[in-house]
Amino acid sequence: MKTIKKEAIIEFEIKKSKFIGYIKPIFSKKEAEEFIKKIKNKHSDARHNCSAYKVLEDGQEYYKVDDDGEPSGTAGKPMGEILNILGVENTVVVATRYFGGIKLGAGGLIRNYAKTAKLAVEEAEIVELQNKKNIVIEITYEKSQQIDKILEGEKEIFKEYGERILYRGRALEKTIEKLKEIRNIVLLFN
Repeated sequence: MKTIKKEAIIEFEIKKSKFIGYIKPIFSKKEAEEFIKKIKNKHSDARHNCSAYKVLEDGQEYYKVDDDGEPSGTAGKPMGEILNILGVENTVVVATRYFGGIKLGAGGLIRNYAKTAKLAVEEAEIVELQNKKNIVIEITYEKSQQIDKILEGEKEIFKEYGERILYRGRALEKTIEKLKEIRNIVLLFN
């Protein structure tokens, strides 16, 4: 399975219409909807903020496209098709369009919304999706060096300090297997 490496922004102009593409890797439907809302609020003065997302969450695939006032099937659908053609999952893309006064026609809209999605995906870089699980680890301070070494490459783990150390976040399955081998730690995952 493939996804994108990072959040990115692209923009171009065609016949005085300005297209701005925003793309982000996501892990839930809620995260996709929040990103779309954020971009719509940022560009509330734009004529259109069209979107597409595809996310696998708890074994369920969510796929949604939105033309946001453009003629039906000329914006969200071509963007969603680009995600499908390129085979990227867990991705949301939003195309903001500032109308320049010259109509592009249905074919022009389809081409340029697809182009926006394609350029955004290319800018964000396609990578292989790593299968991660949510984890919570509770340990004594004596075990922290050992755990830190195992979690060294994991970027989605956060620590909380109290009487014991609490780690929360997402880790690769191979990391979780290594953690299971350690005695006297509390490890929860799903």
